[in-house]
Amino acid sequence: MTLTTDRPPRPGLRKSLTGIPGLDEVTLGGLPSGRPTLVCGGPGSAKTLFGISFLVNGATLYDEPGVLMTFEQNVGELAADVRSLGVDLHALIADGKLVVDYVHVERSEIEETGEYDLEGLFVRLEHAVKSIGAKRVMFDTIEALFSGFENDAILRAELRRLFRWLRDRELTTVITGEMGKDSLTRHGLEEYVSDAVIQLDHRVHEQVSTRRLRVVKYRGSHHGTNEFPFLIDADGISVLPVTSLQLQHGASDERISSGQAELDAMLGGVGYYRGSTVLVSGTAGTGKTTLSAHFVDAACARGERCLYFLFEESPQQMRRNMGAAGIDLGRWIDQGQLHFHADRPSRHGLEMHLMMMHRAVQQFQPSVVVVDPMTNLLTVGTQVDVRAMLTRLIDFLKTRGITALFTSLTSADSELETTEVMISSLMDTWVLTSLEEAQRRRHRWIYVLKSRGTAHSPEMREFQITDRGIRILPAQGREGA
Repeated sequence: MTLTTDRPPRPGLRKSLTGIPGLDEVTLGGLPSGRPTLVCGGPGSAKTLFGISFLVNGATLYDEPGVLMTFEQNVGELAADVRSLGVDLHALIADGKLVVDYVHVERSEIEETGEYDLEGLFVRLEHAVKSIGAKRVMFDTIEALFSGFENDAILRAELRRLFRWLRDRELTTVITGEMGKDSLTRHGLEEYVSDAVIQLDHRVHEQVSTRRLRVVKYRGSHHGTNEFPFLIDADGISVLPVTSLQLQHGASDERISSGQAELDAMLGGVGYYRGSTVLVSGTAGTGKTTLSAHFVDAACARGERCLYFLFEESPQQMRRNMGAAGIDLGRWIDQGQLHFHADRPSRHGLEMHLMMMHRAVQQFQPSVVVVDPMTNLLTVGTQVDVRAMLTRLIDFLKTRGITALFTSLTSADSELETTEVMISSLMDTWVLTSLEEAQRRRHRWIYVLKSRGTAHSPEMREFQITDRGIRILPAQGREGA
C-alpha cells in the first residue's frame, strides 16, 4: 500500500471576519458564521467594546448589518462610550446598518412560573433583524436578561432555546457574560451551549496592567490556544497573535551600510545583510547610540524609512545630542523618513510594549528599526520574560524583511561578551564596544564579535567620538578577542 499526502482539502467551518486586527488570525478566519460566540470577562475587560467592534466592522467592512440588544445601557450611553474610538452609532442607525434595542429588565417585575419564557424577546429580535436584513447580533449582557430566573431548569431550557433560535436563523452572534467565581460565567451554563468561547482578562502585576484574550473553545475549528495580549487605543481593539510566529522568514543577499565606512570594512567591506538583526553592546559611554544614529542616518540618506524606539531619552534630547556629534537627524524627521517612538518601560507591561511596537511598525512601514536600549525593559520583567518578548519582536521584524539594530547596556561588573537579556544567540551580527584606561586616558574600542554569513575582521579598532561623528582609527596590529 502506498501512502500519500496529497489529500483533498477538507471543508472548513464557515466563519465571519471580525475586522479586529490580530483576532481573525488567532481564530483562523473569525467567529463561527450563523452560530453564537460567548465573550466573557470581569468588569472593565472590554466585553462590550469587543461586541460593538464586531457589529460595527460587520456593517462597515463586510456589508453585514447588525442588531445590538442591550439590557444595561441605552443607545445614547453606548454611543457616548464608543465615540472616542471614532465610532458613530447614530450614523450607522440612520443608514440602516445597525439597530440598537434597549430592553429594560427589572427583576422585581418578573414573575417566575413554569410558563415563563422569552417569547416576547424573540418577537422583538426578529422584527429588528428583518427591518435591516441583519446578519449579526449582539446581546449585552446575558446575566441581565436572566436576572429574574431562580429555577436552574427553566434557565437552562431558555438558554438552549435562545441559542437554537439564533442558529436556526443563521445569525452570527456575540453574547457577553460576566465571569463567575468558579466558572466562565455566573450561571456556568452559557459556555457549554456556545459554539465558541472567548475569555477577556484585565490583570495588574506589580502595578502594571495588561489585557489578555484567550480562545477557550471553538467547535469545529483549530485556533490559537495561548493567551494573547490586546490593546485598546484610539483605533479600538487590536490583538497580538504571538503564537503565529514561525521560522519561515526569507534571507536577503543584499548588503546595506552601517553608516561607517570603516565598520563596513570590518564587516567584509559591505555592511550588514538586509533583514538581519544587529546587536551593539557595551558599557556606558561607549558610543552605542551614536553608532545607531550613523546607521539610521545612512538608511535615510538611501531614501528608506526608519523607526527608532527610545527607552531612555526623549526625541528632542536624542536630536540635540546627535547634532552635537555631527549627525543631523532633524532633517529626516522633517522629511517624514525618521520617526521616534519614545516611552518609559515602566509605563506598560512587556506584552503591551510589544503590542504597541507592532502597531507602530504596521503604521509607519519602516525598512529599518532601532531599539535603544533593549536592556531598559528589564525594569518591567525578568530576564526570561524580556528574552521571550524580544524573540517575538525579532521574528516579527524578520518576517517583514526589516533590518533591526538593538543596543544593549553591559553593566560594569559583567563580562563584555555577554548580554543582560541573553539575546545574543538570536542576533546575526554582534558589534561590541568597550572602554579601557591607559596613561590616565580612556580609550574606546570596537570589534565585530560575530557576523553570520560573512567574513569579518578579528581586529579591535580604537575609535573616537568627534563633532563629526564616530571616527574609527586605523588598525595598529592589535588582535581581537
